[in-house]
Amino acid sequence: MSQDFVRQMPDRSSDLARRTGFWQRVHIDPLLLMLLLTLTAFGLLVLYGAAGQSSGTMIRQGRFLIIGYIGMLVVAQLDVERIKRLAPLAYLVGIALLIAVPLVGVGAKGAQRWLSLGGFRFQPSELMKLVVPMAVAWYFAGRALPPRLKHIVASLIMIAVPTLLIARQPDLGTSILIAASGLFALFLAGIGWRFIFGAAGLLLVSAYPMWQFVLRDYQKTRILTLLNPESDKLGAGWNIIQSKTAIGSGGWDGKGWLNGTQSQLNFLPESHTDFIIAVLAEEWGLRGVIALMLIYLAIIIRGLWIGMNAQHSFGRLLAGSITLTFFVYVFVNMGMVSGLLPVVGVPLPLVSQGGTSLVTLLAGFGLLMAISTEKRMMEQ
Repeated sequence: MSQDFVRQMPDRSSDLARRTGFWQRVHIDPLLLMLLLTLTAFGLLVLYGAAGQSSGTMIRQGRFLIIGYIGMLVVAQLDVERIKRLAPLAYLVGIALLIAVPLVGVGAKGAQRWLSLGGFRFQPSELMKLVVPMAVAWYFAGRALPPRLKHIVASLIMIAVPTLLIARQPDLGTSILIAASGLFALFLAGIGWRFIFGAAGLLLVSAYPMWQFVLRDYQKTRILTLLNPESDKLGAGWNIIQSKTAIGSGGWDGKGWLNGTQSQLNFLPESHTDFIIAVLAEEWGLRGVIALMLIYLAIIIRGLWIGMNAQHSFGRLLAGSITLTFFVYVFVNMGMVSGLLPVVGVPLPLVSQGGTSLVTLLAGFGLLMAISTEKRMMEQ
């Protein structure tokens, strides 16, 4: 009887293998996909309130999400070796687009950051958030690790060129993220601590010359405002004061969805882009912020896990740098909105309103899925 019972039981191991095989065939990491869908769905709810209950904004964001997810699925189908071969070409194309921005680009709000192609406007600097770590990972993948000094210098030049081109647009926030994405790949390649401490010392020594000769007046104002926002309550300090007021007034429970006074009465500037988490804190309270941070944390842990289990050094460096750059996105945005960092114009990833940024981020997760499914297919 017990033998018959065993025969009638479903074969759990074969069922698991069948389900695993499906995700392998479509090159999708199901856990990462579920986390991203949860985050973007939550983000749409927050954005609807932050954008003044604008259906037009929701439709536009929804279109970019559809494009982004389709792009993510397409990128996930690429062979990792092919991505590696395309990295240098993508880097050269990206540099060419950045050079074209000041020549034929489109300006807005005192900055020239966009290219217009067939009525579609896009920001080449957003593409470099993926291209730079791809190029640095490709460079180190064919060399012995940890890298030697000449290879470190070469990789720093690869990082510095797009960083400086973007900083001149001007776009300080994006240039910092581009530099971070490349430096993370360099760090993961095994650069020695003496180089890290040396770079930190050099940065400290160059702080004063940069303040005097590199930073523009409005960038200096942002740093000074961080130290004392009350010095110009109705000017430079307005954004951060209103942001702190919104965050503090939400408390633990929040005022309720669509009931935030700072955001709904337009006291909070850029509420649907850079300062959207202040809207979340006011309407959903601290528990809403914690829920969002837990989703981000789960995505980052999953990304690092994929990187640690990648089959090749290119995959490990690329997955690790993309994930750590995503962490910097979240950290910088939350830091500047809460008054811990200067305001540098970094949106909250996958929550703030955005076009190119949103599509680029999801394409980055497509790369992670390609790396993840490559490992499982090789194991099988």
